[in-house]
Amino acid sequence: MLSFFFSLFFLILVCVSWEMAQFCMFLLSFFFSILISHDFNMTFVGFGLGIDYLSYILILLSFWITCLVLSASHSVYKYNNFKFLFIMMNVLLLFFLVVTFSCMNYLSFYISFEASLIPTLILILGWGYQPERIQAGIYFIFYTMFASLPLLVSILSMHVIFGSSCMHLSLEVLDNSTMVYVWYLMTVFAFIVKLPMFMVHLWLPKAHVEAPVAGSMILAGVLLKLGGYGLIRVLPIFLQFNKSLSWVWMSISVVGGVITSFMCLRQIDMKSLIAYSSVAHMGLVLCGLVVVGSWGLSGAVVVMVGHGLCSSGLFCLANMVYERLSSRSLLIGKGLMNFMPSMGLWWFLLIAGNMAAPPTLNFLGEVSLIISVVGWSKVMMIGIALLSFFSAAYSLYMYSLSQHGKFHSSLFSCCSGKVREYLILMLHWLPLNILVLNGGLVLVI
Repeated sequence: MLSFFFSLFFLILVCVSWEMAQFCMFLLSFFFSILISHDFNMTFVGFGLGIDYLSYILILLSFWITCLVLSASHSVYKYNNFKFLFIMMNVLLLFFLVVTFSCMNYLSFYISFEASLIPTLILILGWGYQPERIQAGIYFIFYTMFASLPLLVSILSMHVIFGSSCMHLSLEVLDNSTMVYVWYLMTVFAFIVKLPMFMVHLWLPKAHVEAPVAGSMILAGVLLKLGGYGLIRVLPIFLQFNKSLSWVWMSISVVGGVITSFMCLRQIDMKSLIAYSSVAHMGLVLCGLVVVGSWGLSGAVVVMVGHGLCSSGLFCLANMVYERLSSRSLLIGKGLMNFMPSMGLWWFLLIAGNMAAPPTLNFLGEVSLIISVVGWSKVMMIGIALLSFFSAAYSLYMYSLSQHGKFHSSLFSCCSGKVREYLILMLHWLPLNILVLNGGLVLVI
C-alpha cells in the first residue's frame, strides 16, 4: 500500500501537465478513501509509520483539500506562473502532512511537523499578492519556530528519561514537581500556537491575507489541524497536570473567542474576517481537548474536519471575488448578488456552515463540544452563549454586506461563475453536509 502511494506521489511530481496532476491527486484521494478500517487500531504501514482512525480522517482531509487547492489555483495555470514548481510545492506539503499524521515516534513527528512550514512559506512568498507577504512569512516562521523549539527539548528529555519517544507509551511515573509543569508547558505551547489560541494568533490573519488562495486553503483546511492533532497525542502524558491547568486554557479560549468575534465585526477584508473567525472556532476546539473527555475529543475532531472544509470553501469564494474585482474589501465588493446571483447561494450555504447551522458537521461537533465544556463548568454557559451569538452575528454581517446593498459605482459587469468554480464549491459543501448523516463514523474516536 505504501509503495503504491509513493509511486503516485512520484508520478505527480514528474508530470508536467496540470490536468494530469489534478487527475492523479483525485485518484490518490479516492484510493485512500476506500481503505477505511473500522477496528480503530493502529495499522502499521512500514518505515516506523502507522495509521489509526484519527490519523486516517486527517490524512483523508489533507488529500481532499490538496485536490481542491490545485483546482482552485487556475490562475497559476492560466498565466503560467511557475506552475510546475507550484504543483511540486503542494505535493511536497501533502507528503509532509501525511508523514506527520502517520508518525509513531515523537521525534519524527516533530521533524515532519516543522518540515511542513517550508513549502507553506514558499507558497506565501512565491505566489502571494502584496509586498507585505515577506512580513507575513516572517511572522509565520518566527511564531511557529519560537514555540516549537521548547517542544524539541521536551521530546529529547522524554527520550533520556523514558528511553523512548514512541507514541502510545504509558508514562505515569511523573512526579508532582515544578519542573514537570514547565515540561508540560514546553510541550503544549507549540501546538497551542499552531492551533492557534488567542494571544498567540497574530501570525494567522497576516499569513491568510498575504497568502495566495492555495496557501489560505491549505492553511485553514489542514495546517491548523496539526495543533489539535498534536494536543491529542501529547495530553495523555500529562493528564494530572493538565487537570490543574485546564481552567487557564479554557478561560483564555472562551474570552479570546468573544473578543475575536468583536474583531470580526469590524473587519472590511473578507479574508481577514474568515481568518479571525478561525481563531474563535479553534478556541472552542481547544476547550474540548483540554477537558480530556470522549465528548470533547469527538467534538474537537468533528469541528476540525468541518472547519477545514467550510473555511477552505470560504477562502475559495473570497478568491473568486478577488479575481473579478481585484479587491477583497467588503466596501467595494458589496451588492454582489446583482452580478453573481448563483454564487450568492454558495455564499449562503458556506456561511451557514461557518455559523454551525444544521445539518453541517460544524453543528454536530459544536453540540458535542458544548456538552463537554458545560459539563466541566456551568459558568462556561455564559461564554459559550456569547460565542455562539457573535458567531452568527459576524457570519450574517459578512453575508449581508457582501451580497446585498447598492453595488460600487466602478463595477459594471463580471462573470457570474464558471463550471469549475461551482464544482470546487460543491466538493467543499457536499462532504460538510453528507458526513453528518453517519455521525458515528466521525464521532467515534
